[in-house]
Amino acid sequence: MTEILVQDAASAAITDRVADRVIDHPAWPALKGAVEEIRTWQSTDGSIDFDAEEAPTRARAEEALATVADAVAALSPLLPHDAAYHRALIADLRAWADGAFGVPDFLDSLLAFQPAADRRDGLQHLVVFPMYTQNGNPHRNLEAVVLRMVWPDWLAELERTRYDNPLFCGITFEDFTAGYDTHSAVLFPETIAVREAPDRFTWGGIFCDREAARFRAVTTAAVRVLGLELPADIQEMVDDQQRCQEAFVLWDMVHDRTHSHGDLPFDPFMIKQRQPFWMYGLEELRCDLTAFKEAVHLEAEGNPHGRDVQYAVLFDRMFRFPVSGDRNRNYDGLGGQLLFAYLHQHDVLRWTDNTLKIDWERAPQVTNQLCAEIETLYRDGIDRPKLVHWFAAYELVSTYLAPHPGSRWAKGPGALDLDQPPRKLVDDVLPDEFPLSMFYEALAKKLRNVIASTKGITATGPAATSTPTGAAA
Repeated sequence: MTEILVQDAASAAITDRVADRVIDHPAWPALKGAVEEIRTWQSTDGSIDFDAEEAPTRARAEEALATVADAVAALSPLLPHDAAYHRALIADLRAWADGAFGVPDFLDSLLAFQPAADRRDGLQHLVVFPMYTQNGNPHRNLEAVVLRMVWPDWLAELERTRYDNPLFCGITFEDFTAGYDTHSAVLFPETIAVREAPDRFTWGGIFCDREAARFRAVTTAAVRVLGLELPADIQEMVDDQQRCQEAFVLWDMVHDRTHSHGDLPFDPFMIKQRQPFWMYGLEELRCDLTAFKEAVHLEAEGNPHGRDVQYAVLFDRMFRFPVSGDRNRNYDGLGGQLLFAYLHQHDVLRWTDNTLKIDWERAPQVTNQLCAEIETLYRDGIDRPKLVHWFAAYELVSTYLAPHPGSRWAKGPGALDLDQPPRKLVDDVLPDEFPLSMFYEALAKKLRNVIASTKGITATGPAATSTPTGAAA
């Protein structure tokens, strides 16, 4: 396989000028085509079983992988900031072939990829890893993605002075292989096939162009179905892809850091913990409502992105989250249902004459009230045993959402075998512990096709290639 050339003075100079787009280079379609071919041969764990039906020969697999490595070498001079990663990537590709295409291990190249260390707006990256894509392909197949960093000066200043989050990367798609022709909008290091997890992850990327385009499509459809009249400035935001991307990248940055900020009674990421899914739902909602609360402050200070973030949070949470995905422990859907019910029961929302009305003046105040209730739950949780905390959280949710009539948890502690450890009691949680209301059942039918149509969406539409957001290499 081709060795990546050592970066020379000529390639180093590329950093300081506008470089060619990776996806316009003839090596990109060759790389993409080879990756797509390799993906079809892989098993769930990323290995290739040469004894399987329709499996390639070992020589054919090596030829396709060599095409990938050669293309990486050809494209790398456009991306001198990723030279160390691309060297490690080619070595990992070679090691995978030398190991007879067993379970892939790309730890060395993962450790070499450090996008958060250089968050220049518009900076391109070529990423190739065996990985699963959240909300997309659950198998660890080889994927290739060309992306750009989203890091405008105003966002960098907020991160530096107010919302420190040195690992966060806002990104947009340039092009991608089949694992991202899905609903997945994240690039996370923990999804990559490695022999052992690193001591710590040093970056996490969220595709704000996909989030924004999906938000615009679903919100536009929901507003039409529900007869909701939007204020002029909010309608202008929904109609503007760039404004929505800016709202989402700010929302994501604040949300991401909130997982480790605040009065937390437990590991905020709940790693290796088995808990009822409403605990995950409350954690994700807490982070979103914290972003909402900060957006209210930013609006009061005259920041033009503050109001956009508020309505991105409200509409995405209320219109898309509850009716996306299946009903099996859908914790994000639960959080969206809870937000809608809370605003409805506090008379911010009214569904009258088949038309939805929102009290725009009271919406920020009441949304912040729900945030405060969740924060109080967390603050009090540090003094509670785990099971007592779970019941307190259940009580908060069930105050506003009706539990399934067959729920044992809804009957209280007396209906459960408390001699079991808490993690065993999770088995008594129903897959759909808090079913959709009649309102949401009807809305789900109206929005089903629109949500399905957002599969693979980017800034320019479904399964299309987005335009670059900046001028850096």
